[in-house]
Amino acid sequence: MKRRIINELIKWKKEDAGRCALLIDGARRVGKSYIAEEFAKSQYKSYILIDFNNAAKEVADLFVNYLTDLDSFFMYLSNFYNVKLHERESLIIFDEVQLFPRARSAIKYLVADGRYDYLETGSLMSIKKNVQDILIPSEEHHVQMYPLDFEEFLWALGNDTLMDFIKMCFEKRKPLGQALHRKAMDYFRQYMIVGGMPQAVDFYARTRDFDMVDRVKRDILSLYRSDIVKHAEGYEMKVEQIFDEIPAQLQKHDRKFRLASLKKEARFRDYESALFWLNDAMIINTCYNSTAPSIGMKLNMDRLTLKCYMADTGLLISHAFDENGIINEEIYKKLLFDKLEVNTGMIMENAVAQMLAASGHKLYFYSNSSRDDATSRMEIDFLIAKSKISNRHNISPIEVKSGKNYTLGSLRKFKKKYAEQLHTPYVLHTSDLKDEEGITFLPIYMTPLL
Repeated sequence: MKRRIINELIKWKKEDAGRCALLIDGARRVGKSYIAEEFAKSQYKSYILIDFNNAAKEVADLFVNYLTDLDSFFMYLSNFYNVKLHERESLIIFDEVQLFPRARSAIKYLVADGRYDYLETGSLMSIKKNVQDILIPSEEHHVQMYPLDFEEFLWALGNDTLMDFIKMCFEKRKPLGQALHRKAMDYFRQYMIVGGMPQAVDFYARTRDFDMVDRVKRDILSLYRSDIVKHAEGYEMKVEQIFDEIPAQLQKHDRKFRLASLKKEARFRDYESALFWLNDAMIINTCYNSTAPSIGMKLNMDRLTLKCYMADTGLLISHAFDENGIINEEIYKKLLFDKLEVNTGMIMENAVAQMLAASGHKLYFYSNSSRDDATSRMEIDFLIAKSKISNRHNISPIEVKSGKNYTLGSLRKFKKKYAEQLHTPYVLHTSDLKDEEGITFLPIYMTPLL
């Protein structure tokens, strides 16, 4: 599959490969190993892929016994994998490097040697178990890999032109027109249902079989559960509690995650490690309340008021509708034609969170539940800062609307109260682009362009 991250890998090879290794961090089954090997095949004369999930003991021992004798290290490695290494023309891949932290620590010496390039892939890169007793190399550049975005999904389905037209309409602030907007929304609903996990997209592209796609997604969810049990040592029950509760919490009107639903007197400090684990595994996207919508939203972040979105909306749907162990084909069809009887707002809002995170935005929302001042009482789904900061007018509030009939009370209050901070207020909805009363209404599939 064509993935946008390949451009970042090529840029790294041209500009930084001799000075640092590249670490691709991402959730399990997001396609890290595949993209690393495709990159190696297309950009290098030869490569060695060391998969630490099943690497032989002899390979692991090389990192223990021969780091002070790199000539021997490379000679043994080359012969073990039967691959001839070429100076400055070969890549060595450490796949699932978190399973063998000593190899990650060795990057410092391997990069200093300068003979070859090094690419690492892994997940859960920050949890204590995977970094204890090692020196994390400063000669390591990180890049995060997400599920397929909407444009990559279109590419997988054989459509290479629609997103270019959408971008042009966004830049010129022109609607697509009825026929093309309907086509784009049809594709987008398919994207929400299938999600962006490569294996699920591949099945859908080849078969258009929702039943098979759902089986793939459930296998991934089962893998995540197994990882929780295996790797979230000491707080696996809390991690699983949060994981299981996400769909129910997103179904609520304000989507806020309430720890009291897990345990009557639950405290944030009791669940902080569990939330960190899910974030580090890139299974969830956490969105925090920024109490003052101005530059430096992190400085005004209320860590106790948050929302938990699934990192992949397709997985959220399979996670949410699991009464019979597998989604009925009829539910998928109702989602596809926007006829599902449940509140689809959580699905669309999750998709927006997914797209914003993949575009590099830190996730913040705004919530003020003042009982004394009605003009201050408002809920804004997301806040983003513009790319070039100025003295004022830097923050864009975003409201996500899944239905055709909706009100914008909070957004209008926000416009009035925070006029000095306001950049462009957006409504992301299922209709075409329009500008009205100082608000830009965008079709939801334009979210990645913000």
